[in-house]
Amino acid sequence: MSFFSFGQSAEIDIVLNDAETKKKVEHKTEDGKKDKYFLFYDGETVSGKVNVTLKNPGKRLEHQGIKIEFIGQIELYYDRGNHHEFVSLVKDLARPGELTQSQTFDFEFTHVEKPYESYTGQNVKLRYFLRATISRRLNDISKEMDIVVHTLSTYPELNSSIKMEVGIEDCLHIEFEYNKSKYHLKDVIVGKIYFLLVRIKIKHMEIDIIKRETTGTGPNVYHENDTIAKYEIMDGAPVRGESIPIRLFLAGYEMTPTMRDINKKFSVRYYLNLVLIDEEERRYFKQQEITLWRKGDIVRKSMSHQAAIASQRFEGSSNNEKAVTQNKEGGN
Repeated sequence: MSFFSFGQSAEIDIVLNDAETKKKVEHKTEDGKKDKYFLFYDGETVSGKVNVTLKNPGKRLEHQGIKIEFIGQIELYYDRGNHHEFVSLVKDLARPGELTQSQTFDFEFTHVEKPYESYTGQNVKLRYFLRATISRRLNDISKEMDIVVHTLSTYPELNSSIKMEVGIEDCLHIEFEYNKSKYHLKDVIVGKIYFLLVRIKIKHMEIDIIKRETTGTGPNVYHENDTIAKYEIMDGAPVRGESIPIRLFLAGYEMTPTMRDINKKFSVRYYLNLVLIDEEERRYFKQQEITLWRKGDIVRKSMSHQAAIASQRFEGSSNNEKAVTQNKEGGN
């Protein structure tokens, strides 16, 4: 027990209102492990209770106020301790006074803006959390609870295919084509590779998905490249006129949506990297950026709900028409 607590201290517990039914998702922590956290979306209300339990019943706990905060922040690992907050909301739960018994406080942050996706990377972390604090003269008592936010997107209006050529003069000429440039996280990359000219002996060919994390600005820019997936296209020598189909399923890989210039602090981009290796171990490659986005169950549910209402209306109108027709026939 701390000397400064003057014989009384307390434990804080944060409980969400819909904790029993709310979906949890796995999210990578800073040490590379995975934990499960409650999942929220942009605009969703965050509400619950703060339970303050006195450790020594019968003794009072003096405080300078009790509050809860909802915080969204970015931390760059090379600039630790300097947190950049992009969301900061506060609710006062109790005015300065004293607690003589354990107490529960309700809180609600209505339709909270959560503009970015939760992210833990090589050099940066974007997190959302609730923090309850009992303010005291000498030592505050506080408790944090992390949540995870997913950003949902709708189908892109423009989604053109990717066509590119790889060539070495008089030695190699390859065309490759991918069906689109924007993919949701459970999508399938479909493509084809055409060998128009092959005068060098290629022994191996693969497509890599590369994640590039960029942090910082100006002279303090750091790039981290991480190969997420390797997909072997062929093992052996192709001949002129040959075409090879590609089907790469993204669902099995751990990826986030593309994140561009998040709060002017970091970006996460994805690239398809076509790699050719010849018999002398020389590597030829061509890179193309793709955009990844998260397709949400919520969108699907709301669409199916709307479809159900539409079908009910349609059935209702068709039943009315049948009734009118029958009445007319009966009248005749």
